[in-house]
Amino acid sequence: MGVSTGVDMSSEVDCDPFLISAVRARDTGAMGHLLLAGADPEQCGPDGVPPLRKAVDSGSPTLVEAVLHDESRWRHREAELLEMRNLAQHWHETGTEAELRRRTGAQGPVALTRVQDDEFTVVNELSLGGLTVRDGHAAILTDLEATLNIRTSFEELLVRALTRPDQQHAVWSTSTMLLANRRDQDTWDAAAALRVHPDPAHRLFGAEVLRLTHLFDQSDEQPFAGPALEFFVDWSGRETDAAVLTEVLVGLADHADPRADAALLPYDSHPDVRVRRAVASAFDMWSRSFSPVIQETLLGLMTDPDAEVRQRACRTVADGRSRDPALADGMAELLDDPIRQVRVVAVYGLARHDDERCVEGARRLPPAPPGAPYEYDLDAVWRYKLRRDDR
Repeated sequence: MGVSTGVDMSSEVDCDPFLISAVRARDTGAMGHLLLAGADPEQCGPDGVPPLRKAVDSGSPTLVEAVLHDESRWRHREAELLEMRNLAQHWHETGTEAELRRRTGAQGPVALTRVQDDEFTVVNELSLGGLTVRDGHAAILTDLEATLNIRTSFEELLVRALTRPDQQHAVWSTSTMLLANRRDQDTWDAAAALRVHPDPAHRLFGAEVLRLTHLFDQSDEQPFAGPALEFFVDWSGRETDAAVLTEVLVGLADHADPRADAALLPYDSHPDVRVRRAVASAFDMWSRSFSPVIQETLLGLMTDPDAEVRQRACRTVADGRSRDPALADGMAELLDDPIRQVRVVAVYGLARHDDERCVEGARRLPPAPPGAPYEYDLDAVWRYKLRRDDR
């Protein structure tokens, strides 16, 4: 493979001490500041390990991206990037646990924890013999290939994603995002062909690639808008797996079209909460008022046993243009919800609808839990009072 894989990641290195400390701590924020300030990600002593290699070995895609920050990419030679691509491929093909055991020589169970790698993606963190790594090497491999302008095939990216069949995992999301950003007919056709695959994970991958492809079109006049709507309408009536159906319905939600609405409505009482959550957030609220049947559906969803369904439906009503008094009454019913976050959204919605009940609802809210972020939704009450007093 042309790459040494026996590096001891815990060894001391003769590098910028602040940068290497940031790499060890996986502190991507500090790394970004250091690199912008001129820290050299390649400057190590003759026996040292460069930060990029340490980042690849760590298995954290976010850490690798921080080292390869746009301001410092020019410093990395193509030969070094190819070597790091081979290193990531070695980890991926060997398996994170197998390589961890080979490097440490340790026996016994591996401690495994699911952790956030960045704001949007997760990875698994494995610890054995005093060494801790993350299992994002396939995502790192994909990112490095993209940096090197290597076009990885659809089939290979699918195989990588299926090693971590979890939409939140960095390996899965890196594959779907890269393919969706290609926005070409070959990728569309390959993803669409997965609709009839017997394995739900394959169908889920295809649905996500198609949904993101249309999402990145950024307007309904773009080439994949029409095909996406027709495809998802047909698919929604055929899909039996709840996770795949959820993804298809989320895809339908990107279309402000009566055909999408008609395909969404039958699933408002689906037994799987993921499906109901998708429906609660699905209806376009910015460009038009809700039809009577959509209003009735949203009122029903605001009484759902699941708090997140109630909250999402209330948010959809709050941001909608419809001002039917029944919708305001539905939100007012949530002012006594047992979940504080649902009540906050109800207060916000009533304020948006110029309903005086938002003031009393806000007053009766229990205190926010310690450490909770500022609730910007409640600013809507202040804005409502200004409007009221001006009138």
